[in-house]
This record gives sequence, structure tokens and C-alpha cells, in this order.
Amino acid sequence: MKKIAILTATRAEYGLLAPVIRKLNMEPEIDVRVVVTGMHLCREFGMTVDEIRQDGVHIDREIDIRIDSDTPAGISKTMSRALAGFADYFAENKPDALMVLGDRYETLAVCIAAMNERIPIIHLHGGEATLGAVDEAIRNAITKMSYLHFTATEEYRKRVIRMGEAPDRVFMSGAVGVENALGVERMSKGELEQSLGCELGDSFAVLTFHPVTLENNTAQNQIDELIKAMEKYPDITFLCTKANADVDGKIINESLRQCADTHRNVLLYDSLGVRRYLSALSYAEFVIGNSSSGIIEVPSFGIPTINIGDRQKGRIQAESVINCEPLFEDIADAIEKARSLQFRNYIRNISNPYGDGKASDVIVDVTKDFLLNDKFETQKKFYDI
Repeated sequence: MKKIAILTATRAEYGLLAPVIRKLNMEPEIDVRVVVTGMHLCREFGMTVDEIRQDGVHIDREIDIRIDSDTPAGISKTMSRALAGFADYFAENKPDALMVLGDRYETLAVCIAAMNERIPIIHLHGGEATLGAVDEAIRNAITKMSYLHFTATEEYRKRVIRMGEAPDRVFMSGAVGVENALGVERMSKGELEQSLGCELGDSFAVLTFHPVTLENNTAQNQIDELIKAMEKYPDITFLCTKANADVDGKIINESLRQCADTHRNVLLYDSLGVRRYLSALSYAEFVIGNSSSGIIEVPSFGIPTINIGDRQKGRIQAESVINCEPLFEDIADAIEKARSLQFRNYIRNISNPYGDGKASDVIVDVTKDFLLNDKFETQKKFYDI
């Protein structure tokens, strides 16, 4: 039997990994070890480890890395705790492979520990571009430490190969988020409202806004401009979730909390969880903010995404995405466009460039082949084009 460790550090990341975890757990020759860390173990972000338990997923280890500061120095210290904690875990458990997703700073630290322990890394969502975020550099670093790759589009697959990764180790699976969007059983609107403890009204939008981590001291001004635009639309309920534990994330969360305290149409939650989030998208008029979800999953619902600023700049986008600057007038103009009947009719049946909803099948089948047939090698040659 082969042992695979699967890392999850954030609510969004777990939602994407969930179908892969479920299917790998059905393989009798693979021992799945889910390791939970990061924001999952922080009360400030909703203790989302409880959502994993509620899904019936066995957690092999919880490794608390104490996310107690969103300053650059604080994040570096969090990474150091992740490196130390996972060094002990990998030395003790010796998994045959580690699966990670994306571009979080915690993930980079964990991958360094795995690399030092000579544990092969399987990376999901490499090759993407987010020019406004430090995630760009982290994602590429993880790619170069990884042996097996699953990308969300063919263009991203080609980009990973251009980084020197051999084509027979790079697979285009599509995005697992699209699979969730198409396959997760959704709540009725009444069930959603009962679960949230509120009424969403006839018109509501889902909002997630993160700091742009390659910009200095812009978070406060950008969230102020966004809130000013929200105040122009008292007829819209804004269903908001908190920003990630990135640099200046607390600035955004505090501003949204104050806004929610003084505006009846603004609702703030630590986390919605996968089912509530995807259910909310089913009934939302539009999505607004700068989350990758607005680029990857939301187009599958046939509703507009208002993408603010540079955090997601560089990603492949569907025609349903409206890009705007983090300025009041630009955001308000984007909201008007998203609400227009002409635009909504135009995007109703658009194609999502992130796949057909079968990503987990590709990921599980290829991972199983590499694990059970001992295709992982200690040495990895640079692939020259």
C-alpha cells in the first residue's frame, strides 16, 4: 500500500481538494493522510477544520502554525513554524508522496520540508499567472519543487513545460472548482437563508476581497473605495466572506466588519463553506471582489464576475468577467454593467475555459498510476524545449 499526504491550509483550498480526497479514499491500495494547518485552525477565520470533520474526512494530523500576524515579518515566522512542524511530521510518517494545491506561503514552507525529506510533490494549479500577488512567485517555486503536475488549462500546461518540467509529468486536468460548481448538491434559497440566519432578498451579490500583496499600503484605500460603491446600492444585499491571512488582510476584514455593523444590507461571515458558497452563487445576481473563484468557478453559473484590481491579473478569463480598477466610479460602472439585461443575456451560455468538471478523475487516475507503478524518481532532469 502507498501512502499519500494531502495538505490543506485554507477553506477554499479544502473545497477544491475535497472531491480528490473522496476518490482517493476509495482506492484500496492508497492510504490517504489529510494534514490540516493554517487558517483552518484559527478562530478568527471560522475554525474551518470543523467543516472537514463534518464531511467525514479522517484527519491524520492538525499542525498549528499560529497565524497571529499579517505583517511580512509575521508571515515569515508563520512559514518558519510550518517548516518546523512539517519537518517533524514527514520524518515520522514518510509518505510516498505529498499533494498540494496552489500558491499559499504556508504551502511553500511545507513543500520545502517535503523536498528535504525527499518526498515527491504533486502540484495542482501550476502554470497560472497572478501578477498582482506574491502568489505568482510562490506558485512557480512550488512548480520547480514538484514532480507531478496537474494544470487547469492547456495553456497553463504548456507554461509548466516551458519552466523545464517534462511533458510526461504534466497533465491538463481542468480545474476541480468547476467540478464542484457543476456537481455539489445545492441548497434551496430558503435552506441557505436558514443556514445563514438571514434573508438575502431579491437581489444579492457574493463578495470576497483580498489584499493585493505586491502593492504597498493599498488595502485600506481599496476597501474604502469598494465600500463606497456598495453604499450606492442599498437595494443589493452583499454577502461577504473574510479575506485570507495575507499581508494587510486584517485591514480589509476590520473595514468590512464595521460596514456590516452599520449597514443592514452588508453581511459578513468568516467562511461560508463549500456547499453554502456554491449554493449562494446559484441565486446571486453577480460576484464581486478579487478572488480566484470569481475567475474559475463562477463562469459555470452563467453570472457576471466583477474582478477588481490586479490580484488576478494574468489569469485566463471567461467573457463573463468584468475587470475594473479599485476606484469607486469604476466599481460602480462595473456593477451597472453586471446588472444590465444585455450583458446578462450575452453571458448566459458562455463556455468556462477551466474545463468540463471531470478534473478529479484525471488527477486520481494519474496519481494512482505514478504511486502504484513507482514512477516517481529522486532525480528530476530539466526538460529543454
